[in-house]
Amino acid sequence: MRAPYASDPMTAKGRRVTEEESGFRSSFQRDRDRIIHASAFRRLKHKTQVFVEHEGDYFRTRLTHSIEVAQVARTIAGALGLNQELTEGVALAHDLGHTPFGHTGEDALDALMAPYGGFDHNAQAVRIVTSIERHYAEFDGLNLTWETLEGIAKHNGPVVGDLPYALADYNAVHDLELHTHASAEAQVAALSDDIAYNNHDLHDGLRAGLFDEDAICALPIVGAAFAKVDAAYPGLEPIRRRHEALRRVFGVMVSDVIDTSTALLQASGAKNVADIRHYGAPVVRFSDGLWQDLKVIREFLFTRMYRAPSVVKMREEVTVVVHDLFPLFLSNPMLLPERWHEDLKNCETETAVARKVSDYISGMTDRFALQEHARLMGK
Repeated sequence: MRAPYASDPMTAKGRRVTEEESGFRSSFQRDRDRIIHASAFRRLKHKTQVFVEHEGDYFRTRLTHSIEVAQVARTIAGALGLNQELTEGVALAHDLGHTPFGHTGEDALDALMAPYGGFDHNAQAVRIVTSIERHYAEFDGLNLTWETLEGIAKHNGPVVGDLPYALADYNAVHDLELHTHASAEAQVAALSDDIAYNNHDLHDGLRAGLFDEDAICALPIVGAAFAKVDAAYPGLEPIRRRHEALRRVFGVMVSDVIDTSTALLQASGAKNVADIRHYGAPVVRFSDGLWQDLKVIREFLFTRMYRAPSVVKMREEVTVVVHDLFPLFLSNPMLLPERWHEDLKNCETETAVARKVSDYISGMTDRFALQEHARLMGK
């Protein structure tokens, strides 16, 4: 049963371009389906999560991460009485704007774009679904509902101050009320992102040999999970033991969000989704105790995984790729594929050209960026 503060597709604010409604899918279901069929979504299968795409078939990519986030988000949304289709759509779209090579690529592109307004992957996701995807006859982008766009733009909270240009440009023509919190559904998507990467980065780090089970058993939540598995299944083979423990870690995080958020939602007195947006604080959260535990886990992952020598070395190598490609394309934009040329002809300033170059590079997969770098730079 839906809660009164759940987003309702029947009372949604609609799309920028009016369309005839489907007879068998809600507007939020259509948004989710359009995201799944988007070119940018498919490209996530060859984009880095932590490890560069070619380093191993078993490590998470942006695509597998997004699918895991959506699964967690749908579970939590169902338990809280929220709209699962909207939650899932925001979760699936939350990483569409990521560059090749993960946060390393984003940091490099943001630095290069500093004279032209910078680069932000959340804002770029909005740019992708409102402009860059061009498959439909009647509009650019995916023409998503206001609620889904809002969730993509501000699932991490209100966006205030100097807006990223990609978000400012769109918000000027379609107000997403960036000063307010997003719907509870979008807040669920944001917390599900935290749950997914905290869990799977432990798993991928183990698989990569960056640390072992003894090291993570010293961590809060994780050590208790391994102890429960050892008590229930003494002598369990290592791979099964690891999986059984880490799925319990997953369960602890999900249960904590559901319990904490249920209490917060009840205490909020929210009677509709507008009350959630104007409540002034998030209504979907971890408990304070679990949040402190997660900070310890994140610090461990930062030191032992994200700043591991092998990962740092690869970060340095792929940063060079972005730093080589951007000025090359900026000085000679006609090196971009022919389908980009018409847009480039309409660019009257260097900033406009830089933003098109940024769109192109940020859309690259890890593999394609490496191939183009080798082809164009002779390296």
